[in-house]
Amino acid sequence: MIKSLVFGAAAGALALAPLSATANPYINVENNAGYSGGDYLGATTDVHIGFEGGDSVYSYYVQGGPAFVSPQGEDGEFELSGKLGGNVQATEQFGVYGELSFITAEEDPSVGSKIGVKYSF
Repeated sequence: MIKSLVFGAAAGALALAPLSATANPYINVENNAGYSGGDYLGATTDVHIGFEGGDSVYSYYVQGGPAFVSPQGEDGEFELSGKLGGNVQATEQFGVYGELSFITAEEDPSVGSKIGVKYSF
């Protein structure tokens, strides 16, 4: 599993390499923990390599890498996760943004989406 994860991350980095000429690379480490009714459910920690870019009207990012999934009371395991997102600034005060994300799993991969608007005062 770890070997395929490393090869998958390397392949993803090579696929994203052409973006690096016009985009800014970054590393994003993020931990998301879950609680329900005061009970700890577990956490997922992403270690992503990404690229972001854009101009005054739009921006985008793409990132991916290993994710350590550790449910409460169970052994943790590594998966592969990633995100693709962007923002369009319609006016100085109003923008629309969106994100698609995924994480692998033994049975079914999980896919998520986010879309929203932001108004600044």
